[in-house]
Order: sequence, then C-alpha cells, then structure tokens
Amino acid sequence: MAADSRGATPPSPHVRPRLTVLSGPSGVGKSTVVAHLRAEHPEVWVSVSATTRRPRPGERDGVHYFFVDDGEFDKLVANGELLEWAEFAGHRYGTPRRPVADRLQAGEPVLLEIDLQGARLVRASMPQARLVFLAPPSWEELVRRLTGRGTESSEVVQRRLEAARTELAAEPEFDHTLVNTSVEDVSRELLALTRAV
Repeated sequence: MAADSRGATPPSPHVRPRLTVLSGPSGVGKSTVVAHLRAEHPEVWVSVSATTRRPRPGERDGVHYFFVDDGEFDKLVANGELLEWAEFAGHRYGTPRRPVADRLQAGEPVLLEIDLQGARLVRASMPQARLVFLAPPSWEELVRRLTGRGTESSEVVQRRLEAARTELAAEPEFDHTLVNTSVEDVSRELLALTRAV
C-alpha cells in the first residue's frame, strides 16, 4: 500500500485495530503516561475502569474511574459485563466490556491501563491484544516513587512493593517493553503501538 504525503501508510479498511493493554508495576507512572497521551492525542480512546476504591483528590467519576460500591461491582461481575477484573490492595478494579467492543468494532484504537492480573485475563480472552509493559528506569526509582506519594499508609506501600517485585518478573509475558525515563518519549512510543496493526 502506498504511503501518503506525510510518509504514513493509511490503514486498510479491512484491518481492525488491536486492543493495546498497558501494564506494569504500581508507581511506574502508567496513569501519568496515559494522561499525557490523552492530552496530546484525544483520538486514542482510553477505557475507563470501574473500581470499589474511593476517589483520590482530583479524581472524577466517569473520567478517571467509575467509582462503584461492592454491590454494584458484584452485579457487573455476575452479569458478565467486565472484560477483566482483579483485586488489588483491598479494592476491586474491572474493565467494562461493552465500550471496548464497540470502539474496536468502529475501527478505533483502544488503550487499556490495567494491572498484571487484568492483563493476563485480557490475553486469555483476547489473544490478539497487544500487551505493553511499562518498566521503571530502576528498582530504586520505583521505590522512590511509591514511598514519595504520601497518599497511602506504610502497610499499603509495603504491599505495593511486594506486588511490584512479582509484576517486574512478569515482563517476559508482554509483547513490548517501554522504559519510563521520559513521559513524552514513552507516550510517543505507546501512540505508535496503538496505531500499529
């Protein structure tokens, strides 16, 4: 297929975009990268997860998460309305299935930002999904980010550090690894992956 004047090859109308899943250890900067990508490229649709945890300062319902109680979450699970769901640090998180399917059907690139357990569940149910691992520049930097948040108790931070060791060990399960040394650079690389067929 011929490239256009900017050197980009237009997508074939018969090729559907793949679901791109961004995962990595807690504190690596997934939310920051996704927020930057959304600000620069609003055409990339980012799925909004449902969660049972309370909003952090500045978070808005329907924008950052759909904040639901345990009963509502139970209904979503029972009705098969979640593509994946997982429990982390005492709270549940899940990806509503219908919006993802609708966007992919419409030919739009879809990005999910989820944890390792969720990424594995997506891979099991959608083997064609592209899994991207966001890695920290170093373990020391990840520890600094997790302990520097100041929004969680030392017990929760300790649990996150233990989980991070497990999550880092899962990197070989992913299709691509991006090292988060620069939000701008990682966002650009992630954008390219969401557009690749």
